[in-house]
Amino acid sequence: MLSQIKDLAENLFPRLIEIRRHLHSHPELSGQEYQTAAYVAGVLSSCGIHVKEAVGKTGVVGNLEGNGTISEILAIRTDMDALPIEEHTKLEFASRKPGIMHACGHDVHTTLGLGTAMILSQLREELPGNIRFLFQPAEEIAQGASWMVQDGAMRDVKAIFGVHVFPSLPARSVGIRYGALTAAADDIEIFIQGESGHGARPHEAIDAIWIASQVITTLQQAISRTQNPLRPLVLSIGQINGGRAPNVIADQVRMAGTVRSLHPDTHANLPQWIEGIISNVCNTYNAKYEMNYRRGVPSVQNDLLLTQILESASREAWGNDRVEILPEPSLGAEDFALYLQQAPGSMFRLGVGSPNKLNYPLHHPLFEVDESAILTGVVTLAYSAYKYWQKDNS
Repeated sequence: MLSQIKDLAENLFPRLIEIRRHLHSHPELSGQEYQTAAYVAGVLSSCGIHVKEAVGKTGVVGNLEGNGTISEILAIRTDMDALPIEEHTKLEFASRKPGIMHACGHDVHTTLGLGTAMILSQLREELPGNIRFLFQPAEEIAQGASWMVQDGAMRDVKAIFGVHVFPSLPARSVGIRYGALTAAADDIEIFIQGESGHGARPHEAIDAIWIASQVITTLQQAISRTQNPLRPLVLSIGQINGGRAPNVIADQVRMAGTVRSLHPDTHANLPQWIEGIISNVCNTYNAKYEMNYRRGVPSVQNDLLLTQILESASREAWGNDRVEILPEPSLGAEDFALYLQQAPGSMFRLGVGSPNKLNYPLHHPLFEVDESAILTGVVTLAYSAYKYWQKDNS
């Protein structure tokens, strides 16, 4: 089966490059992936795959029925949205839309999903179960997965695979991660209410800016002194606004930031822990406060068995030298985690770095991928899907 998948992928490779470059040239922002979705639906339909559009607003679902008697569904998820970034690569197929760019590789992800569907549709007689291809919108704003789930995209799904490009790994390599792959990501908004006064007489006022600085400093110090150092936690305040004039003590400050964590217990206790610190600081200096804490996506926790399938398929396909067990998770976020609340799953990293050149990180206006990685990605996904069904026969 592996040789068949590789042969099909080799034959499809020129077409997959065309698809990727088309998608890269025509990026669409989160929740606006109308043309991308129509394009995806057209490719899937041409493969004889049953297509359902407008799932999760602008998402697409393709259902491929195998030839066996197993009613289980294995899902393969890829995402479609681009970022509000002006592209500076000067590629011939660079974005044609000012201020919008596929700077996170979702054009590659969509291509991988389509390529895998094109391959497996030609091998459906060999599949004992069913494959559901999820083409998700709005990953960049961490909403698309919940939209898809709410619209029933995970109904009857027993397992799910995902993939994300990784410029830190060389192209044609695969990164496997057991356990935590990404962090839980929450948003926080803090309002400090003091009392205004003359800048020359601070003792007559309650300085909201100074108190806000104490809140930030105390939070950062408390992380190192009260949180388990073996359970990573990052709290970053990215916005702070307050004050009306240079000689007027500010009575109000608004702060906003992000909170990243890996361990479920840490994640569960964060709102109470953070509010306790804010409350203590504000009470000390007679200020009032309000905290709004918004839960984001949880941590992606890769399932052991499914990760073993990905690793085994990758090693068989590419050899040990091209498979790396990733020693550390990322504190970035991925709403793939929301699918894992519905069924076990695993996501792998696809190396897209080019040799002998500077490989810019994700979300950079000069981000590029080595397109040879597309072949690696579709073979890995297709063969992993095949091996998923073989687990029941082993």
